[in-house]
Amino acid sequence: MTDRTDDRWDDGLIARRAATGAAGNADGAPDTDLDGDPDETGALARAVSGAGSPAPAPVPAPSPENQALRVRLDALRQLVGLSRTRLDGKTLAEAGRVLDEAAARRGLSPRHTVVAIAGATGSGKSTLFNALAGVQISETGLRRPTTSAPIACSWTDGAAGLLDRLEIPGRLRRRPRDGGDRDDAMNGLVLIDLPDHDSALTTHREHVDRVLALVDAVIWVVDPEKYADAVLHERYLRPLSGHAEITFVVLNQIDRLPGEAADLVLDDLRRLLDEDGMALGEHGEPGATVLGLSALTGEGVPELRELLGQFTQERGAATRRISADVDRAALRLRPLYVADGHPEISERSRAEFEDRLAEAVGAHAAGLAAERAWRRNAGRACGTPWLRLWRWYDDKRTPQLLRRSAPEPEQPAEDEVTARQRVEQAVRTVADDAASGLPEPWALAVRETAVRGAEQLPEALDELAVTAGVPAGKPPRPAWWPAAVLAQASMTLLQIYGGLWLVGQIAGVLEPRLMPPVLLMVAGIVGGPLVEWMCTVAARGPARRYGQEAERRLRQAAAGCGRARVLEPVAAELLRYQEVREQFATVARLSTTGR
Repeated sequence: MTDRTDDRWDDGLIARRAATGAAGNADGAPDTDLDGDPDETGALARAVSGAGSPAPAPVPAPSPENQALRVRLDALRQLVGLSRTRLDGKTLAEAGRVLDEAAARRGLSPRHTVVAIAGATGSGKSTLFNALAGVQISETGLRRPTTSAPIACSWTDGAAGLLDRLEIPGRLRRRPRDGGDRDDAMNGLVLIDLPDHDSALTTHREHVDRVLALVDAVIWVVDPEKYADAVLHERYLRPLSGHAEITFVVLNQIDRLPGEAADLVLDDLRRLLDEDGMALGEHGEPGATVLGLSALTGEGVPELRELLGQFTQERGAATRRISADVDRAALRLRPLYVADGHPEISERSRAEFEDRLAEAVGAHAAGLAAERAWRRNAGRACGTPWLRLWRWYDDKRTPQLLRRSAPEPEQPAEDEVTARQRVEQAVRTVADDAASGLPEPWALAVRETAVRGAEQLPEALDELAVTAGVPAGKPPRPAWWPAAVLAQASMTLLQIYGGLWLVGQIAGVLEPRLMPPVLLMVAGIVGGPLVEWMCTVAARGPARRYGQEAERRLRQAAAGCGRARVLEPVAAELLRYQEVREQFATVARLSTTGR
């Protein structure tokens, strides 16, 4: 609603944005995030706060490093999202922290570079802090520890958000000496003096660890006595060796070293850093900067100021810090995403799995049963009438009650157990093959998926054995069966005709000629079984093909059931692993086929 109490128009939201934008851009710099992209909220605020304000300076395009970092962070975010159901929260905690801190830093000023000065007790870091600031800011002296909380010195305005993130209160925020802010090379620098990292007080060490995880760069101050301190190297330098490009290692108090001793100590310090795995920025190569100075006498301090000025004006420290954090997280996650296995189910494994299911469902036995049924049908159709009559009589003389009361044959219990065991063995084998060589969490996920899919597989195969087994009804008859039946009928007619002819001769009705009727009867008696034998031989091929078709049909049904319940879920799990593997390759800057 419009407020007219003081004749001003205020719609609330835009006015508040205008006030925020004006306060956050007091130094006149354009609104951008860490990538150099324009901040639309700030632009809207400036447009509302004053129509006559000059147009903001053109925003430079994001650097290739920032673009690459954005891609890596997006990939890491997707990687964490895809892995939440496969990995425990503790495993992904480091990656989540990196994403949170990267989002927080990228939302703050890209024009400032936050550099922390860290060191052991008595190393002279507070003296160096004061020398760089050009004024007594941090307390120095013989009392230890001197610095009890982080102290900040900012060369330019606009760093309040960064210092709030570091939890440095306003009473501990300072400015350099008069004229220090006229040093353009140092504009944008925010220097933090930390407590001693080897302090006996736990709160001091907690301050150090918390701030070191958030700053853009670190200056490690060592002295000739403690430059090889195990705590420094094992707890800080070695774990942060991947952050070499944002690390300065300063050998302080070189004024206490006579002659060439300072060079010898610096060489030994470089050796220790090399053993820590920290690359050294020598001969123009990226890496840690190592130099000697004396904060007390000022020797070497101008060189460090010049290096810090160049480092600050590059405005790439925050990007390199976040990128190094992503590298560190990727290194820890590597065993969970990279292995020597290929995420696929081999054709051989698929074939073996289908063969075992076909064996479990009895596809071969069903094919033999279908073949026998085809042959029985052929025998009944092409057999001699006397043989069919005998079979009919044999069936009739069997008591109907006895046939009804006879129990139907059931599958032995041991056969059911064997079939279930075959199914379980087939599932375990294909799951082990698919999970072979995968990282342990994903191999376990593949095996669990296969086991879940196979829970009702034996019952489903039992239903298939009934519905897709031996077809109901009589098998189909080939085209030559009518000719065979006609030939068999002809042989029967010959027997009947020869027998009647012979009876007529015996009765004296016909002329006695014994040989013709006997030959006709013999031809019929011999021809009938011969036709039946020929039909049996001719029926072997069709019967075999009929049995093979029944076996193939049951085998395909079993294979389809196995694919739907086991192979396809396992393939989906492997596809998920491929997706996270590709995302990890982007995060770790690897090729998708890299190991």
